[in-house]
Amino acid sequence: MASLFGEEMIERPSLELPDGAHHRANWLTIEQQRWIVDRFHEWTQGPVPMRAAKVRGHEMSVKTVCLGWHWRPYAYTREAVDVNGNRVLDIPDWMVRLGRTALLAATGDQQAADNYTPDTALVNFYDETARMGMHQDKDEQSSSPVVSLSIGDTCRFRFGNSETRNKPYQDIELASGDLFVFGGPSRLAYHGVVKVHPGTAPDGCGLSTGRINITMRVTGLDS
Repeated sequence: MASLFGEEMIERPSLELPDGAHHRANWLTIEQQRWIVDRFHEWTQGPVPMRAAKVRGHEMSVKTVCLGWHWRPYAYTREAVDVNGNRVLDIPDWMVRLGRTALLAATGDQQAADNYTPDTALVNFYDETARMGMHQDKDEQSSSPVVSLSIGDTCRFRFGNSETRNKPYQDIELASGDLFVFGGPSRLAYHGVVKVHPGTAPDGCGLSTGRINITMRVTGLDS
């Protein structure tokens, strides 16, 4: 594991984005991606199965498995009260370390990276038909950044502003291995996934079809 997530991670050029948002293309190596996909398959066989959450009575097209805290729309709990009542798996230590490394690579802020301790991760699976409407990540009590990793098929990610779901926004192609971080003035920016491009997952990443997106967050909750 140390060799997978060591000091050799290379910072990549980023797009011109709003203050607090950062993109690093091809940040994860193919080997790292494949290793994480293997862990994803283990998580889906854990105490709480992957499921499509319901928002206002409508089932999402994206399926999610949670670590650390179980997310359901507008709330976090330790137990998956809307699935089977089981406690979710803990967020693994290696993912906390990876989140810190990612934040440093994105921002260059060593102090922020050292202090970053994500206590939950939402692991979303998108098939070729899945979408994510424009929304804010605001169920957390902490304003710490969200660290997002993509594996598998490329998606069109729409990143907007903190006031409205409408323009101004920017469409970004997030490919397998890409890192995206948003915090500070962009922490509550509306964002979503407009489209998944089937058949674009690179050979060896561990996924032949579909897309995995891991978003690490700090809930700010105590227990």
